[in-house]
Amino acid sequence: MLAGPTPRLRSSPGLLVDFGGVLTTNVFESFRAFCEDEGLDPNAFLDLFRGDGGARSDLREVEVGKIDEDEFARRIGARLGLDDTENFIDRLFARMAPDGAMVAAVKRAKAAGVRTGLVSNSLGSGRYDREAFPELFDGVVISGEVGFHKPQPEIYRLGAERIGLPPEECVFVDDLRENCEGAEALGMTAILHRGAGTTVPELERLLGVDLS
Repeated sequence: MLAGPTPRLRSSPGLLVDFGGVLTTNVFESFRAFCEDEGLDPNAFLDLFRGDGGARSDLREVEVGKIDEDEFARRIGARLGLDDTENFIDRLFARMAPDGAMVAAVKRAKAAGVRTGLVSNSLGSGRYDREAFPELFDGVVISGEVGFHKPQPEIYRLGAERIGLPPEECVFVDDLRENCEGAEALGMTAILHRGAGTTVPELERLLGVDLS
């Protein structure tokens, strides 16, 4: 949560979660490892998006499907001074792995009757284990497939719609503050994820179910 304690929701709330950095290990650590492997400063990839408006524009374009993975790789690779951009996205995420505790918590929430959904900004379509989706989610929203990205309000509305609930009856979990703020602007209760050790107990309190 971003703004102090929030009472447990009165109705049967839904749960919307991000993918990278919530259902997986820390994506930023994977980015840093990629940079080190390429002989770059560990923060080169992150610093690029913090300081280069063109890079941020490239990111938004791939997130909503305006450019494909290969074009994104070519543009960002050039900005980083890399000659080899083959399998660029796979290399970026190579050190990212599933977060077992968070995946299990979502499965338990769904099994307990909580409506669950994925709301994910994508860097292409190949990062997801879609065979696991039915066990985890009642609804799925991936930015490159719908043409919206977090923190645009449309993507949160669509996420809530796909699990059959209004936004104000949804708990949203993301590892980026701006994405949590976007969800809160629509009336969702947001949890800024910093690890399963804090997120799971807060979800248990808000959802009223045992997830451990």
